[in-house]
Amino acid sequence: MSQQEQPKKPQEPVKYGDVFEVSGELADKLIQPEDANMMQAAETRVFGHTQKGGAAAVMQSAATANKRGGFVHPGDTTDIAAERGVTVAQTDVPGARVTTEFVGGQVIGQYVEPKPVASTAATDAEALGLNLQSAITIGEALEATAKTAGDKPVDQSDAAAIQAAEVRASGSNVIAPGGVAASAQSAANHNAIIDREEDKIKLVDVLAGATGKLQADKAVTRQDAEGVVSAELRNNPNLSTHPGGVAASVTAAARLNEKSDI
Repeated sequence: MSQQEQPKKPQEPVKYGDVFEVSGELADKLIQPEDANMMQAAETRVFGHTQKGGAAAVMQSAATANKRGGFVHPGDTTDIAAERGVTVAQTDVPGARVTTEFVGGQVIGQYVEPKPVASTAATDAEALGLNLQSAITIGEALEATAKTAGDKPVDQSDAAAIQAAEVRASGSNVIAPGGVAASAQSAANHNAIIDREEDKIKLVDVLAGATGKLQADKAVTRQDAEGVVSAELRNNPNLSTHPGGVAASVTAAARLNEKSDI
């Protein structure tokens, strides 16, 4: 490179919406240096270090590019990050730990890992509100979801997972009119066009009393869980399952059945 040539500056600043699945006002905000520093600090508090390829690393790269382009300056902070916070939260679900990273209340990263400490069948059963006197059925696992994630609005990934569960319970690919899968799909369609969270149909509305809504039921197996997990993942834009959701509950039930050898 000759002395006259200078490194080219980025033509466009990097915004949150360019690198994360976020919406609204945050999507149009530039990623600022202090935002990245706050996420690095939050990750370090939780993990003891920053995550390789995690949200903090992505934000730091974006902030560096923005500084190089002259779009931001050291110490600058996005107003949303300053007012609503940059946080990392962990939630334990049966058999796993879910870590979620937030900027301004919106999810920008999520990691699912096995629980670092071994859990017993009794502990997992207690978390799901189930007992181990007999094998846990698919219907019971769906009802457990109403307890662990009942306030979650039903979306397409939930509907797909519930349909996969019903199909495996009944042994038929025909979705029963008025059954739990049909109700879940109707709820997902309804919620897709509703803006207000309080007006959306929740999982508890669909899954309460799920056992009685199934034409047939059966004990959950590992194969059942794999089918439900696959359905939920395929229909989630982030390719992840919801903590305590349908896939998580069915997976936990399958694990409990295996552990108790019922």
